[in-house]
This record gives sequence, C-alpha cells and structure tokens, in this order.
Amino acid sequence: MSGRLIGVGTGPGDPELLTLKAVRAIEAADVVAHFAKAGNGSNARGIVADLIRPEQVEEALLYPITTEIERTDPGYVSAITGFYDEAAERLAAHLASGHTVAVLSEGDPLFYGSYMHMHVRLAHRFPTEVIPGVTAMSGCWSAAGVPMVQGDDVMSVLPGTLPETDLARRLGESEAAVVMKLGRNLPKVRRALAAAGRLEGAVYVERGTMAAARHLPLAEKADDAAPYFALVLVPGWAGRGGA
Repeated sequence: MSGRLIGVGTGPGDPELLTLKAVRAIEAADVVAHFAKAGNGSNARGIVADLIRPEQVEEALLYPITTEIERTDPGYVSAITGFYDEAAERLAAHLASGHTVAVLSEGDPLFYGSYMHMHVRLAHRFPTEVIPGVTAMSGCWSAAGVPMVQGDDVMSVLPGTLPETDLARRLGESEAAVVMKLGRNLPKVRRALAAAGRLEGAVYVERGTMAAARHLPLAEKADDAAPYFALVLVPGWAGRGGA
C-alpha cells in the first residue's frame, strides 16, 4: 500500500495563521519534509516547530544553490533540476513504504512554492492532497492595513527578478500590483515604479505577520538589499470612487 503525499501551506510566518487542516496534517504525518538553503534553517519548519514530534521522521531538503548564479545560467538549471529530482526520489521512498509525507511550504504550496516541484514529480504516482495556506501577500497587506482592489480592478503579481522595462510596463497596465522577490532587486523595482508613475503610494512590507514585521512608504525605504520576506504593495483602491 502506498503512502500519501500532502503539500501543506504554513502561511506567511505567524503560527496562528496556520489552518486547522494544516495542523492536523502535520501532526498526523509519518514524515515531515521542509526546504532550506544549505547551512540555514527552514523558515517553514520554524513556523510549525511546536507541532513536530520527536518520533516523526524529518527530511531536510537543502538547496545546493540559490542566488549565487543567474537562474538562466545552464549551471543553475542543471543543479536545481537535479536537486528536485533527487529530493522527489527521497520522498518517493517513504511513500512507497506506505508512509504519509507532509511537505511544508511557506505561504501557499502552489503559489511560488518549492512544493510544486515535488507535486509535478510525484502526484501522478501517489495519492496526493494540497492544503492551501495564507499567502505572503495577503499576510502583508493585512499587516500593513492596505486595501488593494475592488470592483473591476486588475491586480498583477510580479517577481522583482523581471527586467526593469518589463516591470515598468506591467505596473503601468494594472490598477494594483504586488512585487515579490525583492532582495537585491529593490533599486530596480523602485526605478520601474517611478517610470510607471506608481512610486507614490507604494508600500514596502518586511516580514509581514512575523515578530519583526515593519512597513513604510517605499519612498522612505533606503535602497539597500531587502530580506527574503519582503515585498512591495501598489494599491489600486486608494483615491478611487468609494475609497
């Protein structure tokens, strides 16, 4: 009898934003798997640390590379593809033994989540369930109290890794936007917002829902590197009819 694969959304950081279903799945799992950069702890595991029991098997899936080279570099593509293939087979061994495997994913498993790389490799081979989680962007706009869209507003979710001209074009085409994956892309994102005429009103949110959370107008944020848990909100509702 094969086991069951469960992609578990752990939410944006505050453990109290875990869903009841996520809590039950983590507590009942035989194996708890989590991603992290080699040498670092897993953020997703940190959110659910109080739920993990000593008798549960843990699989730490450690990225061999993250931002050291560009994602378009053939070396990056080869290394990361090989990593996901190997990680999937490690989980497949547990599943083939009849164990339930919960794969933790920050935010929502199928929204920029590493879990999806396990899903496409394993879901056709084993019974699978995905438990959604509160996304980083909804956690951040709630923490900052920023109304985002209403009515027929269109909202774009953009990775800050896009070329500057593409960012500016897409920011100009939507009433609202969320720019993720800031890091060292923050200066580029700021320039793209200015070019699109959207810098005023943009809000920088760092570690939304976490203990060290902060938010401020992007215009007041220095152009230093932003942490992994940071994004920019560009609200579409403020100043419109009914606001």
